[in-house]
Amino acid sequence: MIKLGVAGSPISHSLSPVIHLAAYKELKIDAEFDALEVNENTFRDFYQDAKKKNFRGLALTMPLKEVCIDYLDLVEPVARQITSVNTIVFKSGGGNGFSTDLLAFKNLLSPYFGKEIAILGAGGTARAALGALKGTNTKVKILTRSSSRHSKMIESASDTDIAFVDWNDFSSIQNSNLIISTTPKGSTDNFVVNESNADLFEVLYHPWPTKLVENYQRLGKQVIGGLSLLVEQALFQIQKFSEEDFDFDVMRTKLLKVAEQAANK
Repeated sequence: MIKLGVAGSPISHSLSPVIHLAAYKELKIDAEFDALEVNENTFRDFYQDAKKKNFRGLALTMPLKEVCIDYLDLVEPVARQITSVNTIVFKSGGGNGFSTDLLAFKNLLSPYFGKEIAILGAGGTARAALGALKGTNTKVKILTRSSSRHSKMIESASDTDIAFVDWNDFSSIQNSNLIISTTPKGSTDNFVVNESNADLFEVLYHPWPTKLVENYQRLGKQVIGGLSLLVEQALFQIQKFSEEDFDFDVMRTKLLKVAEQAANK
């Protein structure tokens, strides 16, 4: 049996165990995948314990994507570039860090490459989205509340045309082709959308729909939901954890159904 888990805080709402276990069942792999409540203060001891207990790998969610980097034995260059790790694979007693968020965003954002994209927020998920746009000739506007994380955003995609916009200037990004909201629940509830040319990518899946999603749905705009991101990044995790090759398209279809059913319970 391979031992796996998803760690973060709060973690009780996570659909990762349901998604991963469905995949391993499909692949006929005997696996254990638990939701593990871990915060910034407890991560160090948890990580050392996971190595001792022979975990094959860990999926990471907030607030651990940046915290974990100081403890890992190896971090892939793109994950270090965006200062965000959401996947740890244990090999020979050491923990190797990856960003399958970035890989997922590359797949999901490809129809918008070369266009204009706005990103709400500047945390680890925002950096993964921005990192996925590196080298795609995409113009990016970033709405932030402060300039404290601007430098990390620039480092995430140094060759990208980036402009920073004040958080209260939401109306200025409505001519974008896509708006990506990477902020915690409730952060965008006060935004008013009367008209927009933009599609919306909301990375949250709980709660769903957010008020922002409802606004764009009312305008008839295309909305990409957080379950799409959750499943897409999980596909790459499953590949790394299982060390098996499988058809992403077939597995994606199955796991999206599993995720939707679990989210609607």
